[in-house]
Amino acid sequence: MLLNAALVSITNLLARVLGSRLVRGHFHLMLSALVLFGPVFSFSASKYSIFANGNHYLYRKFLKSTWGWTCTFAGSFILLLSISAHCSPSLSLRHLSRLGVAGLLWWGCQHLLTLLENAAGACYEPLNPAQDVQGTASSVQPLLLLHEDQTKASCLKASMTWRGYEVSQDILILCLCCLLLVEETSVFGPHLAQAKPVQGPPGSPLRFLFLLCVLLLAVWIFLLLCLLTHFPKFPSQQLGGALGYLGWRGLYQGWYRLKPSWSCPGLPGEGLLTTTDKQPQ
Repeated sequence: MLLNAALVSITNLLARVLGSRLVRGHFHLMLSALVLFGPVFSFSASKYSIFANGNHYLYRKFLKSTWGWTCTFAGSFILLLSISAHCSPSLSLRHLSRLGVAGLLWWGCQHLLTLLENAAGACYEPLNPAQDVQGTASSVQPLLLLHEDQTKASCLKASMTWRGYEVSQDILILCLCCLLLVEETSVFGPHLAQAKPVQGPPGSPLRFLFLLCVLLLAVWIFLLLCLLTHFPKFPSQQLGGALGYLGWRGLYQGWYRLKPSWSCPGLPGEGLLTTTDKQPQ
């Protein structure tokens, strides 16, 4: 009973915060400010910090599977919220399709950015001492042999040097997932307000999934700050953040605001709540 009371109190508080106009209307601005000015903290960051190690547990277990964690937690929350609201299976699938659309967007961005990086960059191999014909000057900064037939992946796999323009895919997916989680979880507050007088408060499983989604959001924001602080790459990280923002803008502030149909999933909470709480422009 004590744990359940704590869970109810915490989730009620978090639901009010995420459902507030400040968060729903300005979270994207706060995230944009973090991406733009986060690298400033790199001047005071210690290179001996555990988060300055690229092989840290958080990076290995979470960063490379960001979309998988987000899809699992957000999808489970959407499904259980639909069941709690007693909606039809077709409506549940329609709401889940938002994750499918975002997944297709991320898949397309990955392939497109990889093609652009391979087209705009080149692979170089450092000259060994036997090939060095420039004397002491080249021993300080050895010349590089160009390999034009290499892709970025094959070049790095062969322990060579890749030089070219790139967009940070890690920052892109972290920003997109943060914005997606805020959008999907912000309807929990209106759901609580509607559920109490109608069918009673939601059960502990739904509240626990909501709490997990909020914790995952905190992890993504923390990882985003760590990358910007300990591994600053200007302007590739800012370009990645801008693409993540544009993806969210096109989906949740554009397409999903159309009338729900077979070609439009609709906004989070559309059809689940008696009075749909539209998000501010």
